[in-house]
Amino acid sequence: MASSDQTMSVDEKLKLITRNLDEVLGEDQLRKIVSERDLNIYWGTATTGKPHIAYFVPMSKVADFLRAGCHVTILFADLHAYLDNMKAPWELLKLRTEYYENIIKSMLKSINVPLEKLKFVRGTDYQLKQDYTLDVYRLSSMVTEHDAKKAGAEVVKQVDHPLLSGLLYPGLQALDEEYLKVDAQFGGVDQRKIFTYAEKYLPKLGYKKRIHLMNPMVPGLMGAKMSSSVADSKIDLLDSEGDVNKKIKQAFCEPGNIENNGLLAFAKHVILPLLGEKPFEVERKQEYGGNIQFTVFEDLQKAFKEEQIHPGDLKSAVKKYINEMLNPIRQEFQSKELKNLTSKAYPKEQPKAANEIEPSRLDLRIGKITEINMHPDAESLYVEKVDLGNGEVRTVVSGLAGLVKMEDLKDSLGVFLCNLKPTKMRGVESSAMLLCASVNEPERKVEALIPPENSQPGDRVVFEKYEKGQPDERLNPKKKIWETLATDLVTNSDGEAEWKGNAMLTSNGKISVKNLKNAPIK
Repeated sequence: MASSDQTMSVDEKLKLITRNLDEVLGEDQLRKIVSERDLNIYWGTATTGKPHIAYFVPMSKVADFLRAGCHVTILFADLHAYLDNMKAPWELLKLRTEYYENIIKSMLKSINVPLEKLKFVRGTDYQLKQDYTLDVYRLSSMVTEHDAKKAGAEVVKQVDHPLLSGLLYPGLQALDEEYLKVDAQFGGVDQRKIFTYAEKYLPKLGYKKRIHLMNPMVPGLMGAKMSSSVADSKIDLLDSEGDVNKKIKQAFCEPGNIENNGLLAFAKHVILPLLGEKPFEVERKQEYGGNIQFTVFEDLQKAFKEEQIHPGDLKSAVKKYINEMLNPIRQEFQSKELKNLTSKAYPKEQPKAANEIEPSRLDLRIGKITEINMHPDAESLYVEKVDLGNGEVRTVVSGLAGLVKMEDLKDSLGVFLCNLKPTKMRGVESSAMLLCASVNEPERKVEALIPPENSQPGDRVVFEKYEKGQPDERLNPKKKIWETLATDLVTNSDGEAEWKGNAMLTSNGKISVKNLKNAPIK
């Protein structure tokens, strides 16, 4: 990377600072500062999942900032990582921060960004100090729950009943601007709500409003946002050359389609800016026109749109540049020390026991009890008509008479196990089972499980970490699958249903009970 040009004009610096950005908040302030002195800017990253090649997008902008003479701080936001629904467990926080620091420094070296011009800071170096902590309390006395949740909507994992930690997250990011003593914060456009939150609340604390520079969200290889949690959508920075080639071969790249094209987006935001004056070269056979070069992205995009460039040729070009960028990183992380750090920071999940029966085999659905009557031949049994969605109505016999009031069940929603073999109970066939929590001591008590708000008949009920499995069409009674799984099916100390610590839930939230905590579910 070329060093910053001391003779660069204000307009040239501004062009470099803002190129390829999606939005700038505070353009007038930006021009004023750049015309008077060098800009102080920071970019932060929460140390959660392993960084992937999309991190080259902000890194290429860091290179632009440095070329424009900016002073750049990179924040390893370790405390933010913990606050975001504990994506980074406390015991792994230090290790993951060390990994981030090493991998990002390696990335910057691979694209010739001089590290001596950068400042690296860890959040916990200053976020646990008295003044910062007092400002967190001051801010919390001003911010409503609505504003805090709205600010983090695009960044913090959203759940029906958010932890307080996730609501604190946007405030800490706002305060970072003051405590890092910067003029501007740089981030993805997905952080826009946090940026406007900072602009609203920092002045209320007596601090100045900062400039905000926003990158677009770059599509992943499959056309959606690149994510560290979706393996096929991203290339890990330590992926082998073979893995890179395989993933790019599978990438979405329809002839002439320039929408949601992750390969073109990566060329625009990373490869061409880093090439500088060197051309982006697409190698082609002579019969197809031979090699072709581009120095302007719009020309490359136009050629692909007009199908002058075949998807296979674009994939080959991007693949070559990505592997060139990753080679120095792969080489550096071959050291024993960094290999050891990687394995400790991101320990592999223990393989499941070969004979473990997964709860995804259960066909659990939300059902509505539309009709309920006493069993004609049994005083302890109810006979219910249950709407299971999509026009499916089943008869269910439950042994709840004398334990749960009939009027409490009528028109209520419950969780029903729908792939047991139908069985006759005193002459009435039952085609599903209503799940309930129950205790026998000091007296027999039973409560039906309660679906989350906004549930509808037919909603599928799954278990955390087992969402992708498919239920059996019919559980084989001889294999006692339900009986085996039910052994670990309980309500926890918060009254939430779970299996081996994995929450029972729908797309609307968790399944729970009203009173019976730490109780078996049957």
